[in-house]
Amino acid sequence: MLQTIAFSILDGVLYGMLLFMMSSGLTLIFGMMGVLNFAHASFYMLGAYFAYTIGLATGFWAALFLAPILVGAVGAAVERYGLRRVHAYGHVPELLFTFGLAYVIEELVALFWGTVPVAYRMPELLSATAFTLFELDYSRFKVFILLISVVMFGGLWLLLKKTRAGLVIQGSLSRPDMVGALGHNVPRVFMMVFAFGCALAGLGGVVGGIHFVTDPGMAFMMGPIVFVVVVLGGLGSVPGALIASLLIGVLQTFFLSVNFSLAGTIGTLGIENSGFFGVLWHMEAMRLAPVLPFLLLVLTLIIRPRGILGKREA
Repeated sequence: MLQTIAFSILDGVLYGMLLFMMSSGLTLIFGMMGVLNFAHASFYMLGAYFAYTIGLATGFWAALFLAPILVGAVGAAVERYGLRRVHAYGHVPELLFTFGLAYVIEELVALFWGTVPVAYRMPELLSATAFTLFELDYSRFKVFILLISVVMFGGLWLLLKKTRAGLVIQGSLSRPDMVGALGHNVPRVFMMVFAFGCALAGLGGVVGGIHFVTDPGMAFMMGPIVFVVVVLGGLGSVPGALIASLLIGVLQTFFLSVNFSLAGTIGTLGIENSGFFGVLWHMEAMRLAPVLPFLLLVLTLIIRPRGILGKREA
């Protein structure tokens, strides 16, 4: 039992950090631009496919750097020639634009790479065992994912809180007229922020495509959970996104690994396995795991609409 709990926590932290890698870019884009990008998970998918294709020619390590740059370039083009023009008409057209863009990207991926999963594998160097706990091996690749996500969080925090560029980015959201009067090109700042957020999603796809699966459905599989992380953590809060990612990752993995029910844990208390509440009382945690993030989302919106560390009510 102790072995199961220990590994469910380790795997939960790993899954949570992967969620943070995917959601941090969306948190940055919304926090700095006020744009809730429905196509964000599609840039995560592009990162996986770009890394797979580049890796065939150059290997994984070059793809790790080049794929996010290419995804960022695609994001910059989307913002410059699409989203910027739609932005003038309000938030609803923005949402519809990004929603349609997600389907366009999915169809393009299926057209170029096919509809079946591609053989995207981890490099040989990271396939070895990093350490052994309770006679079970933990691979170097999982440790590598944790290191990448920690570096990403530290870099984002330093960028937004300790650099002049971070002040310009935050000022461009709250007072774009003042930032423009100081000589900064506000539309270019927004384009760079959007591109950087997409590049972060692409970086998540580089490692997430190996850990999960790389196929045209990966965006719609992870997209809803990414939005849950952003709302639960607080719209625009990078530390909040980290906390929400770890919370969802650990709880969902724990529910999948350590199977239990309320009836078995607390006792039946006279409730029979009949009717709606009886079924819920005896339902196994494994069956509740897929819906757990969305249950947290609903409870958060009811109890604390601004999220864990959110400061804006929007």
